[in-house]
Amino acid sequence: MRIAQISPLIESVPPRLYGGTERIVSYLTEELVRLGHDVTLFASRDSVTAANLVPCAPMALRLSDHNVDPIPHYMVMLDRLRLMADQFDILHFHIDGLHFPLFARSHHATATTLHGRQDLPDLPFLYRYFPQMPLVAISHAQRLPIPSAHCASVIHHGLPLDLYRANTGETQNYLAFLGRISPEKRPDRAIQIARRAGIPLKIAAKVDTADSQYFEACIKPLLSDGDVEFIGEINEHQKEEFLGNARALLFPIDWPEPFGLVMIEAMACGTPVLAFNCGSVPEVIDDGISGRIVNTMEEADIALPQVLALDRATVRRQFEQRFSVTRMAEDYLALYRSLRINVPAIGTSPETVREILPARTSLGGLHVS
Repeated sequence: MRIAQISPLIESVPPRLYGGTERIVSYLTEELVRLGHDVTLFASRDSVTAANLVPCAPMALRLSDHNVDPIPHYMVMLDRLRLMADQFDILHFHIDGLHFPLFARSHHATATTLHGRQDLPDLPFLYRYFPQMPLVAISHAQRLPIPSAHCASVIHHGLPLDLYRANTGETQNYLAFLGRISPEKRPDRAIQIARRAGIPLKIAAKVDTADSQYFEACIKPLLSDGDVEFIGEINEHQKEEFLGNARALLFPIDWPEPFGLVMIEAMACGTPVLAFNCGSVPEVIDDGISGRIVNTMEEADIALPQVLALDRATVRRQFEQRFSVTRMAEDYLALYRSLRINVPAIGTSPETVREILPARTSLGGLHVS
């Protein structure tokens, strides 16, 4: 198939440091190429890929000192894609709904993977206005807030089997927290769990500008004792050692996690996971096999010794059986083919517009009557 992958421009593909969406775009793109498909990647110029690269920004926008507004770069990318669209059998978008107005009429040749949370109040309005756009959820939990949206498939993420080597032997004496410092990720819970268990904690995490105040006020004061080490943001190559040497990964989230890539990264390293029962967690962790799922801090205290006793080779096998990049790519290929064969007779008709936007509704100065 001739496949276009349209990535966010915030990070390169793959990202140099943090960046879950761009990492998945990279894994999927490279696996589709390996399987013999003609793949073109629309991404920043500093991306590295075996596919055909169409650069749409000079470099990852987050790492550039010169880019303040990402929208112009996305507009350029979408126009370049529009001019090339006839060259592809499928356009696979990873940029939320920015492309909907341009590609609604060719919806049968598109797929849009939803990478973020879907419980935001304005999203149902968007999906009702563009009911023809086929969406892909990355977990069943992610799609619960948008039951009427056109979800064409649920496809869990996957990783290359050779990305990380599993450590099924001796580990070092620490627990790991990996990801992003933010209130919903609950690093404060991780610190409490580790301290109650008397096990050192290592935190490898990115601090976004939006979360810097939370870090300074709520997390930094908890780092004063020597039992918690804040490492900062780490790259892909550092994860194998960080996760593989940990006795367990703590994933004490407090939000509707769409997927939680770090959970399967830990599993790939043979490291079991202690996770709170939010969002996709029950779909990713097999309770009692690859980790334990808890609802409270008290349950976490009780479950942690059980997590530490899990067989690391079994954790790795669960990853191989459920979360390989080949399985993910084959799931997407099946979706691409079904979309091309089964073209739904759905459109945003004038009647649909009037139903979504009642008479004389004002939308940014545009009156629909």
